[in-house]
Amino acid sequence: MSPPPPAANKVLVVDDELSVRESVGYALEQEGFEVTLAADGEEAEGRISGDSFDLLILDIMMPGKSGLDICREVRAHSPVPIILLTAKDAEVDKVVGLEVGADDYVTKPFSVRELLGRVRAQLRRRELDRSSGAEGTAIEAGPVSIDLARHLVSIRGEPVNLTRSEFQVLRLLAENPGQVFSRKEIMEELWQTEFQGDVRACDVHISNLRQKVERDPQNPELVLTVRRVGYRFAEGFR
Repeated sequence: MSPPPPAANKVLVVDDELSVRESVGYALEQEGFEVTLAADGEEAEGRISGDSFDLLILDIMMPGKSGLDICREVRAHSPVPIILLTAKDAEVDKVVGLEVGADDYVTKPFSVRELLGRVRAQLRRRELDRSSGAEGTAIEAGPVSIDLARHLVSIRGEPVNLTRSEFQVLRLLAENPGQVFSRKEIMEELWQTEFQGDVRACDVHISNLRQKVERDPQNPELVLTVRRVGYRFAEGFR
């Protein structure tokens, strides 16, 4: 008797525009995802509290509770991947979205193919996180200790709460002290595929990470900038 097929990944799509909800939902279903739709933040809250999802797609600008509000609330208790849908000129919203724990964003108007690529990348990254964590290894880099199995980070013995993306950025850099990574390379590590988006998202992840791991984020000792190139983790700790 053959084993049952794997369960479809469950995706929640939240947008107050019916055309966006339906087009995104249809495209995801055609790719084999199990899709739930919500028209606003309040409906999304009910869906999230009553079900378990593998990924959330949240429009930022909605009447009532915004996508940022939902993202912030979900991230307080869950590492589920979150992709935000943002307006073309809403640069502040993109930055704030990453700050409150979103993993990625797509700018409207967008192609469905682009969004599907982002969805697949986030789910692929999650599976790789799980498989690597199962190995039970740890990374020790100066004052930084990273428990890969439990996704825990401590700095000088003090626990630090990182988002999934911040964790992956720190892991990449701390595994390779002194090695310089470009912004594109860092984003491709997060995506686990070729990155075609705005590499400035990397700077936001780095800034957020420094706020949590550095004694003085304005004068970093751990996550260092290499001008015109990218970032590296400091080496030579005693």
